[in-house]
Amino acid sequence: MKEPAVYILASQRNGTLYIGVTSNLVKRIYEHKNDLVEGFTKKYAVHTLVYFEPHMSMEAAITREKRLKEWRRAWKIRLIEEQNPNWRDLYFDLV
Repeated sequence: MKEPAVYILASQRNGTLYIGVTSNLVKRIYEHKNDLVEGFTKKYAVHTLVYFEPHMSMEAAITREKRLKEWRRAWKIRLIEEQNPNWRDLYFDLV
């Protein structure tokens, strides 16, 4: 069953951020955490799930991901801290 979602990973509080989209959040975050995904998150150790939002369709999730990537960094941090003020790793709430 596909469950489209947009997510934000961080290297640490106020650290490097990564925004992604997936149809299987638990699987995708597992891949990031275990460096099974080559690229940015592996290179910069961006493994902490600090924000996510489910969507009804992949199209909606992709549209939201593109918009978030255009945001200023301060806006992204504010979005994270509104839902997760302590930058807790939300992955463990999902598994």
